Amino acid sequence: MKKSNAVNVFEYLDFRKYLRDYYQYCKRNEYGFSHRAFSRRAGLRSTNYLKLVMDGERNLTPEMADQFARACGLQNQAADYFSELVAFNQAATAKERNRCQERLARFKQYREIHRLVAAQAAYHSTWYLPALRELVAREDFSDDPKWIARTLRPKITPAQAEKAVETLLELGLVERDKQGRIRQVKPLVTTGEGPLGHHVVDYHRAMLQRAADALEQSPRHEREISSLTLCVSDAVMLDLKERIREFRRELLHVAELEGQPERVVQINFQLFPLSEKKEMSDA
Repeated sequence: MKKSNAVNVFEYLDFRKYLRDYYQYCKRNEYGFSHRAFSRRAGLRSTNYLKLVMDGERNLTPEMADQFARACGLQNQAADYFSELVAFNQAATAKERNRCQERLARFKQYREIHRLVAAQAAYHSTWYLPALRELVAREDFSDDPKWIARTLRPKITPAQAEKAVETLLELGLVERDKQGRIRQVKPLVTTGEGPLGHHVVDYHRAMLQRAADALEQSPRHEREISSLTLCVSDAVMLDLKERIREFRRELLHVAELEGQPERVVQINFQLFPLSEKKEMSDA
């Protein structure tokens, strides 16, 4: 993540990670550098505010973002990029994050270093890209856009199908073999257990909509949609989350062992609170 022994802010999509790398770089290369020294540069009264921000315990206002940028020696476009990155990382809604990413995209360095960001966002925010990637595993798969368009449910346009194939090839999630046939490069893809990016949130939202549509568009014998409403302790709720994760891993393993895949299916898991936490008494 370094460039010419310095920390290049344009190589980051997480401003806190940038600050951590910047701090470590300065500790190694600047005599006497510390949290206190950074606070003086930024005009801060608190000597440990940088640490709180790096650890995610404090956010930055637009004014504070400008102060931090100056303290890091950022100027012109680099300072503007840092401030926009702060807004992007701290955005509270998917709509706001999308607007922030549009502003980030105007930076030439950002576009050069993150040329696949738009494609990665498309993979998760468009429901049929993950579906198409799984469809590739079928023995009778054809990369003919018309075949893809009519095979997916609900149907998409041939133009969308053609663009989707291009995106998957660009991301390296599929490739052409010596015979020119498209095949998966890796058998499984997961978003992992970390914080969700805005495009992953869009993906989950799109798949929830597919589930809602399936209630009317898919015959009952082809779907399994059910729900439970429970009242449990916080400890049991955490246990339920882990049980869902474990079951998800088990299903991934089952799919990995599949010898003759025939249909692409979507399996959603949801667990979310329908009430506030129990208030703790003073006693």
